[in-house]
Amino acid sequence: MLRVCIVLSKSILNILLIEDNWVIAQQVTEFLSAHNWHIDYADNAKLGIQLACENIFDVILLDLNLLDMDGLEVCATIKSQAQVIPPILMLTARDSFADKAAGFKQGADDYLTKPYDLRELALRCQALARRSDLHQSTHITVGKLELVLSTKSALIDGQECALTSIGFSILTLLAKTYPEPIPRSLIIHKIWADSPPESDALKSHIYALRKALEIHPSAPKLKTVMNVGYRLEC
Repeated sequence: MLRVCIVLSKSILNILLIEDNWVIAQQVTEFLSAHNWHIDYADNAKLGIQLACENIFDVILLDLNLLDMDGLEVCATIKSQAQVIPPILMLTARDSFADKAAGFKQGADDYLTKPYDLRELALRCQALARRSDLHQSTHITVGKLELVLSTKSALIDGQECALTSIGFSILTLLAKTYPEPIPRSLIIHKIWADSPPESDALKSHIYALRKALEIHPSAPKLKTVMNVGYRLEC
């Protein structure tokens, strides 16, 4: 199963905040949203793990002192179960070396102790996103499909598949989440950020992408998942 560490956008980040203190969550969400970043919020570990495993995030902000599960366990679970492995920034009042060592051992990518400056939090999010971007795979293979990210080329059995720029971007998202589906809303956010097109635009691009793939008999099939989005099927 394909599992890669990725960042899909350098300037507009998709962030998951797992924090059960509503006051802190509101402050973080309002500050980071002012950067035109998209913030998803979970107020408990169970929901946080679910969102982390069902979606693509550039960075996850994880409070260690959750009521329903220790943050270290949440971190380890996300790192082991997410189809696309996100960088995790731990937020906590635990400031001893032993606490930090335990966090990094469970897969944390960075550690910020409370109270923290929200400006520093934003800078660390950007740094984690850039770091992940430097280490992401340049090739993605799904069945007979190979995507070369550096040249934005799609090859099927070694033959190039003609795609538009947006078609390639959508196919890359689908390949990175394969075999899980990706929600329509997340595709729209990743492709068009905060300037979504007319409602039928994504549908038109999906139609064109499906037709381009169907020209090649050995290509993965682009399937619609009712009330969710789309996925690839080999």
